[in-house]
Amino acid sequence: MTIRVVMAGATGWVGKALVPAIITADDLALAGAVARQSAGQDAGLAAGLPSEAGVKVSGSLEEALQAPSDVVVDYTKPDAVKANTLLSISKGRHVVIGTSGLGAEDYAEIDAAARSAGVGVIAAGNFSITATLLKRFALMAAKYVPDVEIIDYASARKPDAPSGTARELAEQLAQIRRPATSLPQSQVSGVPAARGGAVGQGEGVQVHSLRLPSYILSCEAIFGLPDERLTIRHDAGSSAAPYVAGTLLAIRRVGSITGLVRGLDALMD
Repeated sequence: MTIRVVMAGATGWVGKALVPAIITADDLALAGAVARQSAGQDAGLAAGLPSEAGVKVSGSLEEALQAPSDVVVDYTKPDAVKANTLLSISKGRHVVIGTSGLGAEDYAEIDAAARSAGVGVIAAGNFSITATLLKRFALMAAKYVPDVEIIDYASARKPDAPSGTARELAEQLAQIRRPATSLPQSQVSGVPAARGGAVGQGEGVQVHSLRLPSYILSCEAIFGLPDERLTIRHDAGSSAAPYVAGTLLAIRRVGSITGLVRGLDALMD
């Protein structure tokens, strides 16, 4: 059975890599594409392909959803992803979320909406296989080392902080870690904000977001014990290729679930 896919953010960094992958996959079909500035153009040409895909780019997701489809993939912007997801759910579509910027409350609302509509949503802070392994190894380490903090690196122009990768990691670490030995932020003198932001339930996990030129996306979890440290780090390159395989896996699996699943690691096994 062919899965019909709407690509929201079709001319973005990841979208341009996903459009040809969807077109060439035997079990997938590009049913729609969304990119405001490229509205009316052929989706293949707009994504940089040498030939037409036979699908016109829509200026809005509402317009793209007028055609039959099964799954909406969102790689847009933090201020648009939640509305796009809820709209897609209301139209009976499954959703794969690759856009960062959503928090725990947003995901709870999305999960409730998806369960009510009987559709599936898969969201990941990072669809890269190696970034998923960072998360898996960090969660393993947190069972043995209570003190952990996260450093989140991205380009100077990235609008959200922390990144989706760091935020998802911090939220899940906060659920399983033991109490930290460092002073809580409420007891820090000087400039408490210099200790970063606490992300996740309870005391949370401290996340420090750097936004500087020359970085693309990097995330490191630093664990500390007396006289020793462990650093687990992921660095993304300049290509969006690492995110394609994980997103395609999510597209193929999202129709088999109801409600929200967070993290590519939930699908890997």
